[in-house]
Amino acid sequence: MRPTLKPENPRFSSGPTCKRPGWSVEALNTTSLSRSHRSPYGVERIRHLITLTREVLEIPDEYHVAIMPGSCTHAMEAAMWSLLGPRPVDFLSFDVFGKLWVHDGIQELKLKEARVFEAPPGDLPDLSAVDPSHDIVLTWNSTTTGVCVPNGGWISSDRAGLVICDATSALFAMPFPWDKMDAVAFSWQKGLGGEAAHGMLVLSPRAVDRLNSYIPPWPMPRLFRLTQEGKFIKDIFDGMTINTPSLLCVEDCIDALLWCKSIGGLSALIARSKANLQAVEDWVRVTPWIDFLAHDPALRSSTALCLYFKDDPKNWELPKAITALLDKEGVAYDTLGHIRSAPSLRLWGGPTVETSSLKALFPWIEWAYKTVR
Repeated sequence: MRPTLKPENPRFSSGPTCKRPGWSVEALNTTSLSRSHRSPYGVERIRHLITLTREVLEIPDEYHVAIMPGSCTHAMEAAMWSLLGPRPVDFLSFDVFGKLWVHDGIQELKLKEARVFEAPPGDLPDLSAVDPSHDIVLTWNSTTTGVCVPNGGWISSDRAGLVICDATSALFAMPFPWDKMDAVAFSWQKGLGGEAAHGMLVLSPRAVDRLNSYIPPWPMPRLFRLTQEGKFIKDIFDGMTINTPSLLCVEDCIDALLWCKSIGGLSALIARSKANLQAVEDWVRVTPWIDFLAHDPALRSSTALCLYFKDDPKNWELPKAITALLDKEGVAYDTLGHIRSAPSLRLWGGPTVETSSLKALFPWIEWAYKTVR
Protein backbone atom coordinates (compact mmCIF):
# COMPACT_ATOMS: atom_id res chain seq x y z
CA MET A 1 0.00 0.00 0.00
CA ARG A 2 0.99 3.59 -0.57
CA PRO A 3 2.77 4.86 2.59
CA THR A 4 1.40 7.82 4.49
CA LEU A 5 4.38 9.06 6.53
CA LYS A 6 6.68 11.26 4.43
CA PRO A 7 10.28 12.24 5.18
CA GLU A 8 10.46 15.49 7.08
CA ASN A 9 12.95 16.72 4.47
CA PRO A 10 12.70 15.25 0.94
CA ARG A 11 16.05 16.72 -0.17
CA PHE A 12 18.44 13.83 -0.77
CA SER A 13 20.47 15.41 -3.57
CA SER A 14 24.19 14.63 -3.66
CA GLY A 15 25.10 18.23 -4.38
CA PRO A 16 24.14 20.78 -3.44
CA THR A 17 23.01 18.73 -0.48
CA CYS A 18 20.32 19.60 2.02
CA LYS A 19 20.83 22.47 4.44
CA ARG A 20 21.53 21.90 8.13
CA PRO A 21 18.50 21.02 10.26
CA GLY A 22 16.57 24.14 11.17
CA TRP A 23 18.15 26.29 8.47
CA SER A 24 16.37 29.41 7.27
CA VAL A 25 17.50 32.36 5.22
CA GLU A 26 16.60 34.61 8.14
CA ALA A 27 19.38 32.97 10.16
CA LEU A 28 22.07 34.37 7.87
CA ASN A 29 24.10 37.44 8.71
CA THR A 30 23.47 39.87 5.83
CA THR A 31 25.64 42.72 7.05
CA SER A 32 28.34 41.81 4.54
CA LEU A 33 26.01 42.08 1.52
CA SER A 34 26.84 44.88 -0.91
CA ARG A 35 30.22 45.18 0.78
CA SER A 36 33.54 44.62 -1.00
CA HIS A 37 35.24 41.32 -0.31
CA ARG A 38 38.42 43.44 -0.01
CA SER A 39 36.95 45.68 2.69
CA PRO A 40 38.14 45.08 6.25
CA TYR A 41 34.74 43.61 7.12
CA GLY A 42 34.61 41.40 4.01
CA VAL A 43 38.10 40.05 4.64
CA GLU A 44 37.25 39.45 8.30
CA ARG A 45 34.22 37.33 7.35
CA ILE A 46 36.26 35.30 4.85
CA ARG A 47 38.98 34.75 7.44
CA HIS A 48 36.32 33.77 9.98
CA LEU A 49 35.06 31.12 7.57
CA ILE A 50 38.58 29.80 7.03
CA THR A 51 39.22 29.67 10.79
CA LEU A 52 35.96 27.80 11.40
CA THR A 53 36.77 25.36 8.59
CA ARG A 54 40.18 24.65 10.12
CA GLU A 55 38.61 24.11 13.55
CA VAL A 56 35.76 21.86 12.42
CA LEU A 57 37.88 19.70 10.10
CA GLU A 58 40.82 19.64 12.53
CA ILE A 59 43.24 20.77 9.83
CA PRO A 60 46.85 20.98 11.07
CA ASP A 61 47.97 24.48 12.01
CA GLU A 62 50.85 24.45 9.53
CA TYR A 63 48.54 23.75 6.56
CA HIS A 64 47.27 26.63 4.39
CA VAL A 65 43.53 27.04 3.67
CA ALA A 66 41.97 29.12 0.87
CA ILE A 67 38.60 29.79 -0.73
CA MET A 68 38.68 29.16 -4.48
CA PRO A 69 36.29 29.93 -7.36
CA GLY A 70 34.71 27.15 -9.39
CA SER A 71 33.88 24.69 -6.61
CA CYS A 72 36.01 21.60 -5.95
CA THR A 73 36.74 21.31 -9.68
CA HIS A 74 38.68 24.55 -9.79
CA ALA A 75 40.53 23.76 -6.56
CA MET A 76 41.64 20.41 -7.99
CA GLU A 77 42.66 21.95 -11.31
CA ALA A 78 44.65 24.70 -9.60
CA ALA A 79 46.50 22.08 -7.56
CA MET A 80 47.18 19.82 -10.54
CA TRP A 81 48.28 22.59 -12.91
CA SER A 82 50.50 24.16 -10.26
CA LEU A 83 52.05 21.09 -8.63
CA LEU A 84 52.29 18.28 -11.18
CA GLY A 85 55.21 17.76 -13.52
CA PRO A 86 58.52 17.25 -11.70
CA ARG A 87 57.78 13.63 -10.67
CA PRO A 88 55.94 10.69 -12.24
CA VAL A 89 52.25 10.59 -11.32
CA ASP A 90 50.07 7.69 -10.19
CA PHE A 91 46.36 8.32 -10.84
CA LEU A 92 43.78 6.29 -8.90
CA SER A 93 40.52 6.19 -10.83
CA PHE A 94 37.39 4.47 -9.55
CA ASP A 95 34.62 6.96 -10.29
CA VAL A 96 33.49 9.60 -12.76
CA PHE A 97 35.55 12.40 -11.25
CA GLY A 98 38.69 10.31 -10.98
CA LYS A 99 38.44 9.80 -14.73
CA LEU A 100 38.26 13.56 -15.20
CA TRP A 101 41.52 14.05 -13.31
CA VAL A 102 43.12 11.33 -15.43
CA HIS A 103 41.95 13.07 -18.59
CA ASP A 104 43.21 16.46 -17.49
CA GLY A 105 46.57 15.11 -16.38
CA ILE A 106 47.26 13.03 -19.48
CA GLN A 107 45.31 14.74 -22.26
CA GLU A 108 45.53 18.39 -21.19
CA LEU A 109 48.76 18.65 -19.19
CA LYS A 110 50.22 15.83 -21.30
CA LEU A 111 52.18 14.32 -18.45
CA LYS A 112 54.66 11.88 -19.94
CA GLU A 113 55.34 9.77 -16.86
CA ALA A 114 51.90 8.80 -15.64
CA ARG A 115 50.33 5.52 -14.56
CA VAL A 116 46.59 4.94 -14.19
CA PHE A 117 45.18 2.42 -11.73
CA GLU A 118 41.49 1.88 -12.47
CA ALA A 119 38.63 -0.07 -10.94
CA PRO A 120 35.05 -0.65 -12.13
CA PRO A 121 32.10 0.92 -10.27
CA GLY A 122 31.88 -0.63 -6.81
CA ASP A 123 35.57 -1.41 -6.35
CA LEU A 124 38.90 0.25 -5.54
CA PRO A 125 42.15 -0.07 -7.48
CA ASP A 126 45.12 -1.85 -5.89
CA LEU A 127 46.30 0.83 -3.46
CA SER A 128 49.51 -1.06 -2.72
CA ALA A 129 50.67 -0.57 -6.31
CA VAL A 130 51.37 3.16 -5.92
CA ASP A 131 54.97 4.29 -5.79
CA PRO A 132 55.83 6.60 -2.84
CA SER A 133 58.37 8.38 -5.06
CA HIS A 134 55.54 9.40 -7.40
CA ASP A 135 52.89 12.07 -6.99
CA ILE A 136 49.42 10.61 -6.37
CA VAL A 137 46.10 12.01 -7.63
CA LEU A 138 42.84 10.50 -6.37
CA THR A 139 39.32 11.01 -5.15
CA TRP A 140 38.89 9.89 -1.54
CA ASN A 141 35.20 9.14 -1.72
CA SER A 142 33.29 8.33 -4.88
CA THR A 143 30.14 10.42 -5.07
CA THR A 144 29.06 8.38 -8.09
CA THR A 145 29.58 4.78 -6.88
CA GLY A 146 29.58 4.98 -3.09
CA VAL A 147 33.09 3.55 -2.69
CA CYS A 148 35.40 5.17 -0.16
CA VAL A 149 39.11 4.75 0.51
CA PRO A 150 39.04 3.13 3.99
CA ASN A 151 42.14 4.73 5.50
CA GLY A 152 45.49 6.32 4.72
CA GLY A 153 47.70 3.49 5.93
CA TRP A 154 48.77 2.64 2.37
CA ILE A 155 50.27 6.12 1.86
CA SER A 156 53.89 6.23 2.94
CA SER A 157 54.80 8.73 5.66
CA ASP A 158 58.24 8.94 4.05
CA ARG A 159 56.89 9.55 0.55
CA ALA A 160 58.87 11.77 -1.79
CA GLY A 161 55.86 12.59 -3.96
CA LEU A 162 52.83 14.71 -3.17
CA VAL A 163 49.27 13.46 -2.61
CA ILE A 164 46.62 15.54 -4.38
CA CYS A 165 43.13 14.58 -3.25
CA ASP A 166 39.58 15.40 -4.28
CA ALA A 167 37.87 14.97 -0.90
CA THR A 168 34.68 16.92 -1.52
CA SER A 169 32.18 14.19 -0.61
CA ALA A 170 34.27 12.84 2.28
CA LEU A 171 35.05 15.82 4.49
CA PHE A 172 32.71 16.67 7.38
CA ALA A 173 31.42 13.09 7.32
CA MET A 174 34.28 10.63 7.84
CA PRO A 175 37.79 10.41 9.31
CA PHE A 176 40.46 11.89 7.04
CA PRO A 177 44.27 11.48 7.26
CA TRP A 178 45.51 15.04 6.92
CA ASP A 179 49.07 13.96 7.70
CA LYS A 180 49.09 11.92 4.49
CA MET A 181 47.72 14.76 2.32
CA ASP A 182 49.47 17.60 0.49
CA ALA A 183 46.74 19.26 -1.59
CA VAL A 184 43.09 18.70 -0.69
CA ALA A 185 40.16 20.09 -2.68
CA PHE A 186 36.54 20.25 -1.58
CA SER A 187 33.40 22.39 -1.78
CA TRP A 188 30.73 23.69 0.57
CA GLN A 189 27.93 22.05 -1.38
CA LYS A 190 28.61 18.53 -0.11
CA GLY A 191 29.08 17.90 3.61
CA LEU A 192 27.86 21.35 4.65
CA GLY A 193 24.84 21.68 2.38
CA GLY A 194 26.35 24.95 1.16
CA GLU A 195 25.78 26.82 -2.05
CA ALA A 196 27.64 25.90 -5.24
CA ALA A 197 30.40 27.76 -7.14
CA HIS A 198 32.89 28.01 -4.27
CA GLY A 199 35.62 25.53 -3.44
CA MET A 200 38.42 25.27 -0.93
CA LEU A 201 42.03 24.20 -1.27
CA VAL A 202 44.24 23.05 1.60
CA LEU A 203 48.02 22.83 1.06
CA SER A 204 50.62 21.17 3.24
CA PRO A 205 54.08 22.66 3.82
CA ARG A 206 55.44 20.08 1.37
CA ALA A 207 53.09 21.40 -1.33
CA VAL A 208 54.24 24.96 -0.63
CA ASP A 209 57.85 23.81 -0.95
CA ARG A 210 56.96 22.40 -4.39
CA LEU A 211 55.38 25.70 -5.42
CA ASN A 212 58.47 27.62 -4.34
CA SER A 213 60.89 25.33 -6.16
CA TYR A 214 59.09 24.33 -9.37
CA ILE A 215 57.77 26.33 -12.33
CA PRO A 216 55.39 24.34 -14.58
CA PRO A 217 56.26 24.31 -18.30
CA TRP A 218 52.71 25.06 -19.50
CA PRO A 219 50.88 28.40 -19.70
CA MET A 220 49.09 29.02 -16.40
CA PRO A 221 45.57 30.52 -16.46
CA ARG A 222 45.27 33.35 -13.97
CA LEU A 223 42.63 31.57 -11.91
CA PHE A 224 45.02 28.63 -11.41
CA ARG A 225 48.04 30.68 -10.33
CA LEU A 226 49.19 29.93 -6.81
CA THR A 227 52.57 31.60 -7.30
CA GLN A 228 53.87 35.00 -8.35
CA GLU A 229 57.36 35.30 -9.77
CA GLY A 230 57.97 31.71 -8.76
CA LYS A 231 56.90 32.07 -5.11
CA PHE A 232 53.83 30.96 -3.17
CA ILE A 233 51.10 33.62 -2.96
CA LYS A 234 50.31 33.42 0.74
CA ASP A 235 47.69 36.19 0.52
CA ILE A 236 45.31 33.82 -1.31
CA PHE A 237 45.43 31.62 1.80
CA ASP A 238 44.92 34.56 4.13
CA GLY A 239 41.48 35.69 3.02
CA MET A 240 42.49 37.58 -0.15
CA THR A 241 40.62 35.46 -2.67
CA ILE A 242 41.66 35.11 -6.32
CA ASN A 243 38.43 36.68 -7.52
CA THR A 244 35.16 37.97 -6.06
CA PRO A 245 33.33 35.45 -3.88
CA SER A 246 29.67 35.70 -2.99
CA LEU A 247 29.56 37.04 0.55
CA LEU A 248 26.03 35.68 0.86
CA CYS A 249 27.44 32.20 0.19
CA VAL A 250 30.23 32.95 2.66
CA GLU A 251 27.64 33.77 5.32
CA ASP A 252 25.67 30.63 4.50
CA CYS A 253 28.82 28.55 4.95
CA ILE A 254 29.63 30.28 8.23
CA ASP A 255 26.12 29.43 9.43
CA ALA A 256 26.69 25.76 8.56
CA LEU A 257 30.09 25.68 10.29
CA LEU A 258 28.66 27.26 13.45
CA TRP A 259 26.00 24.53 13.45
CA CYS A 260 28.78 21.93 13.13
CA LYS A 261 30.46 23.33 16.21
CA SER A 262 27.18 23.61 18.13
CA ILE A 263 26.43 19.88 17.83
CA GLY A 264 29.90 18.75 18.91
CA GLY A 265 32.22 19.25 15.95
CA LEU A 266 33.75 16.65 13.68
CA SER A 267 33.07 13.60 15.84
CA ALA A 268 29.35 14.46 15.95
CA LEU A 269 29.24 15.01 12.19
CA ILE A 270 30.88 11.64 11.55
CA ALA A 271 28.47 9.94 13.94
CA ARG A 272 25.46 11.42 12.13
CA SER A 273 26.71 10.22 8.76
CA LYS A 274 27.54 6.76 10.14
CA ALA A 275 24.02 6.50 11.51
CA ASN A 276 22.64 7.24 8.05
CA LEU A 277 24.78 4.52 6.48
CA GLN A 278 23.73 2.09 9.20
CA ALA A 279 20.05 2.82 8.56
CA VAL A 280 20.43 2.09 4.84
CA GLU A 281 22.48 -1.05 5.51
CA ASP A 282 19.81 -2.33 7.89
CA TRP A 283 17.12 -1.74 5.28
CA VAL A 284 19.10 -3.28 2.43
CA ARG A 285 19.80 -6.35 4.56
CA VAL A 286 16.07 -7.19 4.69
CA THR A 287 15.20 -6.04 1.17
CA PRO A 288 16.18 -8.76 -1.31
CA TRP A 289 15.91 -6.81 -4.55
CA ILE A 290 18.30 -3.94 -3.77
CA ASP A 291 21.96 -3.68 -2.81
CA PHE A 292 24.92 -1.29 -2.60
CA LEU A 293 27.13 -0.68 -5.63
CA ALA A 294 29.97 -0.85 -3.10
CA HIS A 295 29.67 -4.54 -2.34
CA ASP A 296 32.48 -4.58 0.26
CA PRO A 297 31.19 -3.00 3.52
CA ALA A 298 34.74 -1.92 4.42
CA LEU A 299 34.81 0.31 1.32
CA ARG A 300 31.29 1.66 1.67
CA SER A 301 30.75 5.43 1.77
CA SER A 302 28.60 6.94 4.50
CA THR A 303 27.68 9.91 2.28
CA ALA A 304 27.15 8.60 -1.25
CA LEU A 305 24.60 5.85 -0.69
CA CYS A 306 24.43 4.30 -4.17
CA LEU A 307 21.98 1.43 -4.60
CA TYR A 308 21.25 -0.81 -7.58
CA PHE A 309 18.37 -3.15 -8.38
CA LYS A 310 19.58 -6.75 -8.38
CA ASP A 311 17.02 -8.08 -10.84
CA ASP A 312 17.84 -5.48 -13.52
CA PRO A 313 21.32 -4.07 -12.77
CA LYS A 314 22.13 -2.65 -16.20
CA ASN A 315 18.85 -0.94 -16.96
CA TRP A 316 18.47 2.79 -16.30
CA GLU A 317 14.71 2.74 -16.86
CA LEU A 318 13.88 1.29 -13.45
CA PRO A 319 15.82 3.83 -11.30
CA LYS A 320 14.62 6.64 -13.57
CA ALA A 321 10.97 5.61 -13.12
CA ILE A 322 11.34 5.25 -9.36
CA THR A 323 13.11 8.62 -9.07
CA ALA A 324 10.36 10.31 -11.08
CA LEU A 325 7.62 8.76 -8.92
CA LEU A 326 9.34 9.72 -5.66
CA ASP A 327 9.72 13.27 -6.94
CA LYS A 328 6.07 13.43 -8.03
CA GLU A 329 4.97 12.31 -4.56
CA GLY A 330 7.18 14.95 -2.96
CA VAL A 331 8.99 12.41 -0.77
CA ALA A 332 12.48 12.47 -2.34
CA TYR A 333 14.12 14.83 -4.80
CA ASP A 334 17.15 14.22 -7.03
CA THR A 335 17.77 10.57 -6.15
CA LEU A 336 18.86 9.27 -9.55
CA GLY A 337 22.42 7.94 -9.72
CA HIS A 338 25.05 9.75 -11.76
CA ILE A 339 24.31 9.17 -15.43
CA ARG A 340 27.96 8.27 -16.18
CA SER A 341 28.03 5.64 -13.47
CA ALA A 342 26.14 2.37 -13.13
CA PRO A 343 22.30 2.47 -13.08
CA SER A 344 21.34 3.27 -9.51
CA LEU A 345 19.48 5.29 -6.95
CA ARG A 346 21.69 7.69 -5.00
CA LEU A 347 20.79 9.03 -1.56
CA TRP A 348 22.98 11.55 0.23
CA GLY A 349 23.85 10.43 3.75
CA GLY A 350 25.99 13.32 4.96
CA PRO A 351 25.60 14.91 8.40
CA THR A 352 22.95 17.46 7.39
CA VAL A 353 20.55 14.58 6.58
CA GLU A 354 18.37 13.35 9.43
CA THR A 355 18.35 9.57 9.84
CA SER A 356 14.61 9.75 10.51
CA SER A 357 14.06 11.18 7.01
CA LEU A 358 15.95 8.28 5.45
CA LYS A 359 13.97 5.73 7.44
CA ALA A 360 10.72 7.35 6.38
CA LEU A 361 11.84 7.13 2.75
CA PHE A 362 12.44 3.36 2.64
CA PRO A 363 8.73 2.33 2.51
CA TRP A 364 8.26 4.82 -0.33
CA ILE A 365 11.09 3.26 -2.33
CA GLU A 366 9.52 -0.17 -1.77
CA TRP A 367 6.14 1.13 -2.89
CA ALA A 368 7.61 2.88 -5.92
CA TYR A 369 9.55 -0.26 -6.91
CA LYS A 370 6.41 -2.41 -6.81
CA THR A 371 4.37 0.27 -8.57
CA VAL A 372 6.67 0.81 -11.56
CA ARG A 373 7.50 -2.89 -11.90
